[in-house]
Amino acid sequence: MSDKIKILDTLQIKQKINRLAFEVYENNFSEKELLVVGIEGNGYKVAQQICEKLKDISKFKITLGKISVNKDKPWEGEPVVDFTEKEFVNKTIILVDDVLNSGKTLMYAVKLFLDKPVKKINTVILVDRSHTRFPVKADYVGLTLSTTLQERIEADFSKKNKEAVYLI
Repeated sequence: MSDKIKILDTLQIKQKINRLAFEVYENNFSEKELLVVGIEGNGYKVAQQICEKLKDISKFKITLGKISVNKDKPWEGEPVVDFTEKEFVNKTIILVDDVLNSGKTLMYAVKLFLDKPVKKINTVILVDRSHTRFPVKADYVGLTLSTTLQERIEADFSKKNKEAVYLI
């Protein structure tokens, strides 16, 4: 299958992100601080947009972070974060990625935070394909789309105001 089918356009992505931000807010309203961590690439871009909306609707102290995970071989090397350990210990962490395929990347990203005491970890995914092979789930999902194993989902955030998600 070589044709791209647009499943979310810019407006729909914005609507999904707004709803995800409200869900995060509703389920964490008693918190004073949230650490929103995007998985490098599109996950980080989704996390940035969620942070912008959270700042509009809440009084949380919000810290945006980025985590780098080798998506092809996540077991090689440790995930790298752009903040200090002190910033996430005993905090509520919201881990964000664009697409949940097998769950491998999300699982290895969560692993970094399990070595230290954290208050709570929630996961936010823009599109969940429902093909997880690892015991990880998304707590907040923008769109759940059942696909075949041959199909894939691609999020394109390369052009401002021209974002899209495609089924390929």
